[in-house]
Amino acid sequence: MFDLLSYTFFRHALIGALLTGIACGMVGTYVVSRRLVFISGGITHASFGGLGLGFYCGINPIFSALIFAILSALGVEWMSKKQGVREDSAIAVFWALGMAVGVIFIFLTPGFTPNLSTFLFGNILTVTGLDLALSAGLVVALLIFFGLFYHLILFVAFDNEFARSQKLPVRFIEYGMMFFIAVTIVFTTRMVGIILLLSLMTIPQITANLFTSDFKKIILLSVCIGFVGCVCGLFLSSFLNVPSGAFIIFVLVIIYLSAKGYKTITKRNG
Repeated sequence: MFDLLSYTFFRHALIGALLTGIACGMVGTYVVSRRLVFISGGITHASFGGLGLGFYCGINPIFSALIFAILSALGVEWMSKKQGVREDSAIAVFWALGMAVGVIFIFLTPGFTPNLSTFLFGNILTVTGLDLALSAGLVVALLIFFGLFYHLILFVAFDNEFARSQKLPVRFIEYGMMFFIAVTIVFTTRMVGIILLLSLMTIPQITANLFTSDFKKIILLSVCIGFVGCVCGLFLSSFLNVPSGAFIIFVLVIIYLSAKGYKTITKRNG
């Protein structure tokens, strides 16, 4: 174990796990509370269009995916709120468009795209210094945003209509959180991949919700659970020589099932 810590890439992976746990813990709590899991899935898959465009144009696919994800997130919000389109229909449009654009441009990209599997399935061991800097910037921005607007976020997350009736800036919070959801999704893609990313933003939160219904406590517990799951999955996948992204999600599911079993047994004995 200590031998692994002597490698720079492994230390980067641990720092990335911490930053990912914090970002997903904060954003994911809002996603689960607002029941926006389907939207998050749509944004995740829409960002695939940006990846394909990035590979084709020879630019950093993270930045092109970020643009696609943000535009998709704001587009879903705009279509559902301003154009009278059902939210699930708007999500389906951007989901399908992103995947179609991604497949087309990856097909048109000359040669082989060796990093594609990393974005699809994740590999936390490939995290670079730039990835860490971007994730750290995201965490700082989230801490500032939640620190300034925590109570507004809380009202919007649990009682959107009440917040509107009180003339609170609901739209600002909704668009702001959609922006952060999109950014978090893209910056976390390299950790667990597009296919498994949604689990990292939901499983720690529903696990934390087994023990508390307090929004702030769910965030804190989600951060801890997400970080522990990432670290355990990282070490175990290294020893077992299996994909780290998939094993991180596997560990998080085991944590959830264990917590659920513990609560069930406690409830019966209580």
